[in-house]
Amino acid sequence: MALIEINKVRKVYDLGEVQVVALGDASFSIERGEYVALIGPSGSGKSTLMNTLGCLDRPTEGSYLLDGSEVVTMTKDQRASIRNEHLGFVFQNFNLLARTSAVENVELPLLYTKGMTARKRRLRATESLDSVGLGDRLNHHPSQLSGGQQQRVAIARALVNDPSILLGDEPTGNLDSKTSRDVIRLFRKLNRDRNLTVIIVTHDQNVARSADRVIVMHDGGIIADTHDFDQAMESLQSSESVLLDDE
Repeated sequence: MALIEINKVRKVYDLGEVQVVALGDASFSIERGEYVALIGPSGSGKSTLMNTLGCLDRPTEGSYLLDGSEVVTMTKDQRASIRNEHLGFVFQNFNLLARTSAVENVELPLLYTKGMTARKRRLRATESLDSVGLGDRLNHHPSQLSGGQQQRVAIARALVNDPSILLGDEPTGNLDSKTSRDVIRLFRKLNRDRNLTVIIVTHDQNVARSADRVIVMHDGGIIADTHDFDQAMESLQSSESVLLDDE
């Protein structure tokens, strides 16, 4: 059984007189340990699909099986529990608490884990920061860290609950090219060493190239799903040409 199974998933936003189809009849599966990039022009449905995969939003129609459990019929609290137990999130803007140390930022997801003592939380957070090369920055605040170090803190926070899936939403968007390469190498290492399933939304072709599989989106639909990066780029360029022709 695949770790993720999406079947004819649609997401429609009702804006009164107008209904906007943000995601239309998406179907695919992702095996445990895959490294997948989601690409496409702005408004293609990438963020909607990422929110669906991350159990942040519920589809209007269709089925989403996560490790065999149907997410679509879950309550809000059940989805929150799934997020805390199985999913790690890394965002473009790091989303760190400014007045809180690195180790305290990483501890935050563990506050929702029942029965975990403060001592165990600190140990887990310290180990997670060690795993991303920041064992010597435990008590530094975000303002005392570089952009790349802040993103590593965010990755450590995403990993602290030992998730089965790591979701990155433009994780290199605020980083320079060298730091971006360092972060992507870390994603790849985590994918290989832990058999961690990695799914990244990106506009950066170099980030997409690092993935084993690329899903290309356009107008809420999937227009390519391939292990061939060049084929994915051809599909992306074709979709962008259509947008220019429409203008």
